[in-house]
Amino acid sequence: MKKSVVFIYFFVVLLGTSCAQVSDKGINLPKTIDFTVEPIITGIQNPWGMAFLPNGGILVTEKSGELLLHANGETIKIGNIPGNLYTRGQGGFMDIVLHPNYRENGWIYFSFASSEGEQKGGNTAIFRSKLSKNELVQTQLLYKAEPNSTKGQHFGSRLEFDKKGYLYFSIGDRGDRDINPQDITKDCGKIYRLHDDGHIPNDNPFIGKTGAKTAIFSYGHRNPQGLTLHPETGQLWEHEHGPRGGDEINIIQKGKNYGWPVITYGINYSGTKITDETSRPGMEQPIYQWTPSIGPSGMTFVSSDKYPKWKGNLLAGSLSFQYLERMVIENNKVVYREKLLDGMGRVRNVKQAPDGFIYVGIEGKGVYKLVPDM
Repeated sequence: MKKSVVFIYFFVVLLGTSCAQVSDKGINLPKTIDFTVEPIITGIQNPWGMAFLPNGGILVTEKSGELLLHANGETIKIGNIPGNLYTRGQGGFMDIVLHPNYRENGWIYFSFASSEGEQKGGNTAIFRSKLSKNELVQTQLLYKAEPNSTKGQHFGSRLEFDKKGYLYFSIGDRGDRDINPQDITKDCGKIYRLHDDGHIPNDNPFIGKTGAKTAIFSYGHRNPQGLTLHPETGQLWEHEHGPRGGDEINIIQKGKNYGWPVITYGINYSGTKITDETSRPGMEQPIYQWTPSIGPSGMTFVSSDKYPKWKGNLLAGSLSFQYLERMVIENNKVVYREKLLDGMGRVRNVKQAPDGFIYVGIEGKGVYKLVPDM
């Protein structure tokens, strides 16, 4: 086991500014905890999604197109994966989640870039299947974003069920920022909501709007790679990649416009401006923005008694700077940040499992469990 190296840093970022002020005045700084990093599954190149089975097994998606089952100390490949997977750039086999009533119905939901459709390339699709004798069976396509594109960026994609049993999923803008995110008649750059069988809720916000994609729940997003429910309020929290700067954390509300690319705290990768506006009436402000960008991926709230000093904290992976970030939230504001697993690798995903432990997927390495020291 590898002893974690924990580097603590604190700063408050004022939204609308590009600099950070270092201060601890007025803040009751929580103490960190010591933990060991226990390898659970090794040799995985890109552990995009993780789902925890009731029998203790773990399902892990490999972006390259494999679904792995780790149980009883062994890792096997699941067969009968749908054959229209499109792997390019950021696209491939992405997230996975169990139905809230998985013990009763056995449904597993997953997202991947699919080539299904008339146009060349691919776009994000949502499927559900059941697991039988280490194969996927009864696979159903629930949603397919259109049109396909040969671009390799911004597929999204995360999946999350809320407490009412609705399925939410994210699809990025697919690199067409001036076409997709602000247009509710087009897929991409959106958060979507479906019933568990794929049909569209009749109270979705754009039902009855001419030409609208009625599965849309919110819009104006860039590349959302984090979705999680707040354990107390039940609100859906999301984070998304900005361009150069302006990664965001948002609380997702029905029918709201989150601004991309009309408003942003980021700039083009070349250093040029995207817009002079960081706010506009009718567009939501993030509750937090990272500048410089950390490249956030995966997100979970800590509610487990195994980490009492972290309870209520938010965890998010950093692809760009290769660490796990812990954030203390007060009144929906980030008041403290701590760097965990610094330099261990690109953190692709983080989940709190039913056993109460936190599991982290790291690119090129595998899946690890954070075990608090006694």
